[in-house]
Amino acid sequence: MGTLNEPGRLATSPRWVAPVFAVLGAATVPWTVYLAMTLPAHANTHHYRLTWVGFDTMLIVVLLATAYLAWRGNRFVGLLATITATMLVVDAWFDVNTSNHADRPVAILSAALVELPLAAVCGWIALHVDQVIERRLRRLTRRAARLSGIAETESTAPARARAAQTCAVTPAVGDEQAGRPSDSPG
Repeated sequence: MGTLNEPGRLATSPRWVAPVFAVLGAATVPWTVYLAMTLPAHANTHHYRLTWVGFDTMLIVVLLATAYLAWRGNRFVGLLATITATMLVVDAWFDVNTSNHADRPVAILSAALVELPLAAVCGWIALHVDQVIERRLRRLTRRAARLSGIAETESTAPARARAAQTCAVTPAVGDEQAGRPSDSPG
């Protein structure tokens, strides 16, 4: 739980987080400028295939984990959806920027039609995690009610049939006491 540092405001993280991350962000600017000026335009890598297969394997894992947590209505689906969205954007970025001239149109179409829209859906899930969980719980409640009704019907149907048979075979209590013949045969 966070602590109150202003009236009516709940702290969501320790006080040191904001300044430390601001300094880290600012310190990354000169590093990025340095890389922009010194990195070669082209590079041969030794583990190019391993890098992409490893990244795509991790992407598969977070996609499946997001799907599973959404299906279960787990509150951590927002966290996984955020991770998935981030990985999809990174995947689109590197697919487009590392593809050769001939493959670039396919990479752009894949980014525009698959990866970025899916990242947007994941972003929506992350921002609306309460609605995602609420919908799942409503579906589960309706399903439980429906299954309960089926189970109740199945358990009471034989009892009703037995009761109907019993009523047809045995005379009603009031009929014998009143001296009236019962409707049942025998």
